[in-house]
Amino acid sequence: MKKSLLTLAIIASMLTFQQEAKSQSNNPKSKKVQTTVTSEKAAIEKLIYTYQDALNASDVNKVISLYTTDGVLMANAAPTAERAEGVKGTYQYVFDNFTYSLKFTILEIEVKGNTAFARSTSQGSFVIKKTEQKVPDENRELFVFEKVNGQWKIARYMYNKTK
Repeated sequence: MKKSLLTLAIIASMLTFQQEAKSQSNNPKSKKVQTTVTSEKAAIEKLIYTYQDALNASDVNKVISLYTTDGVLMANAAPTAERAEGVKGTYQYVFDNFTYSLKFTILEIEVKGNTAFARSTSQGSFVIKKTEQKVPDENRELFVFEKVNGQWKIARYMYNKTK
């Protein structure tokens, strides 16, 4: 029940972010705000591509450094991983068994204060280490970010297969 309410709250927040971003973009007095939002979006874009590179390098420590300490990973067809230890354990399992080669495409980034979200897609493949089988991979992702000590971090990350 709590997870359903949290998910509903995140979706409602995302819709509010979108509406506020649209109304601000039509206000000429918001030029300074737009410049700040643009730099925040650039920082988030850099974070997503850093995540992509760490994922493709199977670098569990780098991936974990991109998350908040109370981060949540909702991977496709897997249990939800919570907090640093749970998230690290999931990535360690993944990197022990698979090697990824994915390219992310960012579709949207919305920023509201110290919270933001992004939608992306990824395409590429992964190799099952045990059998050396290469498998095509295509996903859609939803990131929720928090700014912690002046740095954007992944607070929630969910992805699922597009096919």
